[in-house]
This record gives sequence, C-alpha cells and structure tokens, in this order.
Amino acid sequence: MPTQRDGTPVSVLARQLRILDTFDAGTVFLSLSEIAERSGLPMTTTHRLVAELVEERMLERLPDRSYQLGLRLWELAARTPRAMGLREIAAPMVQFVQGQVRQHTQLGVEGGYDVVYLDRASAPNAVVNATIVGGRISLGASAIGHVLLSDKPRAFLAKIVEAGIRRYTDKTPQTLDELVDVVDRVRELGYSVADGFIHPAARGMAAPIYGPDGRVLAGLGMVVPSGEPVNMRIVELLRSAARRVSQQMRAAYIDPDHPHALPGAKFRVLINSSKSSMEYFEGNEGG
Repeated sequence: MPTQRDGTPVSVLARQLRILDTFDAGTVFLSLSEIAERSGLPMTTTHRLVAELVEERMLERLPDRSYQLGLRLWELAARTPRAMGLREIAAPMVQFVQGQVRQHTQLGVEGGYDVVYLDRASAPNAVVNATIVGGRISLGASAIGHVLLSDKPRAFLAKIVEAGIRRYTDKTPQTLDELVDVVDRVRELGYSVADGFIHPAARGMAAPIYGPDGRVLAGLGMVVPSGEPVNMRIVELLRSAARRVSQQMRAAYIDPDHPHALPGAKFRVLINSSKSSMEYFEGNEGG
C-alpha cells in the first residue's frame, strides 16, 4: 500500500483525490498512463481507482479512452454554501458591477493560503487577467486575497510568506513586512488596491464581503488597467455592491422560523431565485 512520508498508509480516498487533482485548467483530458504519471501511483492501482471513479460518475471515460472530470463533481459542488451558494447569492452584484466597469469582476474565497475564484465576468476587450473560475492565486499576491487577510493575525500572514508567494512582478509582496504593510492599508481604507502585483498592465481592486458571523467571508473584486489614478467612483461602486452581498448573506442564514425569514429561507444558503420560486421550493420540500 502507498505510504506518506511519515510511513502511514495513504487512504483509498486520498489516492482517489490524488487522481482527481491530476486534472487542471490546462489538462482537462488525460489518458490512464498520464493519470498514473501525474498522480505518482502505480498503473495497476490507477486502473482500479479510475474504474471506481468512473462507476461513481466522478470521472467520465471518452470514446478515445481518455478521461475527464465527471458531472457529479459539479453536482456536489453546487451544494456547498461557501462556494456555489455564495456564488449564487453574489451573482447579481457581480453582473451589476461588471455592467458598470466593463473590465473584469470576480468573486473569491480563502482556500488555505490561496484565493479560490468562484466567479468571474469579463469583457472581450478588457485588460489582461490571470484568474480563472476554480483557479487559485496566493492570498499574498491578489487584491481579493488582501481583503481576506484583513481580519487574520500576523502569524497567519507569516505562514503565507513562509509557504512562498509567487513573484509575478517586482511589485508582488515577498516579505512579511511587505505583506503586513499591504494588509494594514486594507484595514485602514476598507478596500484593497494591488497595482501591478499580478501583471504590470493590471490593477486589482477588492472589497470585503462579510458572513453572518461578521467575519470576512469573501472578496468582491475587479481587474482594471493600471497606470491611472484610482477612480473613487469605482471604489464606492465595489464597496456598495460588497455591502449588498453581505446583507444578502445575513438574510440567507436567518433562522427559517424567524418572523422576518424570507420565503424558502431554508434553501437560501444555496439558491437565489424569485419569491414564487422560493415559495415553491419551501412548499415542495421532500416531495
């Protein structure tokens, strides 16, 4: 049985996750031998586990005998309140901001030491943007990451620096002092500006979205051209939209039995739809 570095066995689940992790944005189709090579698992083990994942619809086998991630993964992801639920609630504001700015508007949450991007709207002629939905960028390098770090202790920032922040440009924070200065600025202003941190031509901007417990849950951000003074009208647009999402998050998590609970309150952590639709979900629960 494969073992970890400390000699303890790697569980079947861990090995299956290792297989799923071989797929990324640049390699959405893989052969069995490529999966084995990228996962570091023996071919016999890979063959058996891939067959099980296909059976459970986590992977799909194509006519040319290559594999892709299965639709069931998306079905499961759609039930995660901190990802797809948040994306559903924030979607109207993402689209509203994008309609005003016409560059890139995006939504991200903390995933370990990275930002995981849940949504992005982009104009065809917008400035360069390195993010993709489902992709990751270090918390220390991105504007959304900086607002997510705004309620974290210094010790957590130190761990990010120790883990390493990819140097995209000469402006990307690399030391603890540099990162602390950036995050302190976010705490002072209530929003972040990362000018040229990812690409020299791009400026990231973000505002915090707060969860029901009052802690920073996510960041609503945009990527616009760098080199010009910060447009405070855009900043206020972004902050206002983020506040609106924060209000909707509080409403989504209100006790369904509360007298001010909205129709379909039990489902609002995952679904953001019309009043009649929410009433339908509530009335047909378990049906």
